Amino acid sequence: MTHEIARDPALPRWPSGLPVPPDGDLAALQATLARRAQDDGLLDVAYRTVDAPLGPLLLAATSAGLVRVAFEVQDHERVLEDLAARVSPRVLHAPARLDGVARELDEYFAGRRRAFDVPVDLRLLAGFRHAVVEHLADIAYGRTASYAAVAAAAGSPRAVRAVGTACALNPVPIVLPCHRVVRSDGTPGQYAGGAAAKVALLELEQRVGA
Repeated sequence: MTHEIARDPALPRWPSGLPVPPDGDLAALQATLARRAQDDGLLDVAYRTVDAPLGPLLLAATSAGLVRVAFEVQDHERVLEDLAARVSPRVLHAPARLDGVARELDEYFAGRRRAFDVPVDLRLLAGFRHAVVEHLADIAYGRTASYAAVAAAAGSPRAVRAVGTACALNPVPIVLPCHRVVRSDGTPGQYAGGAAAKVALLELEQRVGA
């Protein structure tokens, strides 16, 4: 069901005190709501989508940092529902908080960035999975590591299958590069964004880093 915002020319402000956009522009109202929520400390999870060579990416951040990057195949609506359940129901489309992430992703896909500087929030992970995903940033741009090597680096050499699970559940792919973890025979293996996306990222880095 579509809900329309009532407009009353005699009412220059909403009952909440928020200014009404003069042209009734819903996007302007959403931006105003986002700023007010941010100022009042009520914006627990901000999100936006960005266009990328691999398709639209959903970005979400808490006040601590980037908490989620999701590919279109992961169902953005379902990802937002999961964030509302696991982080906070106060989830709002507030692009400004993600400006830095969007800029760094643009630079990465253009071949001008090899490492990300944005803070990340790994609260969606715990234990061994957290340790594995933290280690991913140590795999250099244009290089790969086997699942077995990552398991050893994370302190559990025999937990190769668990490393695969941790990579599949990495909440911030690309920024923490689980695409650089491959099978022992050098083949790419599975990826949350799809096998083609993983190959594309590896080829991008090999081409730029050559």
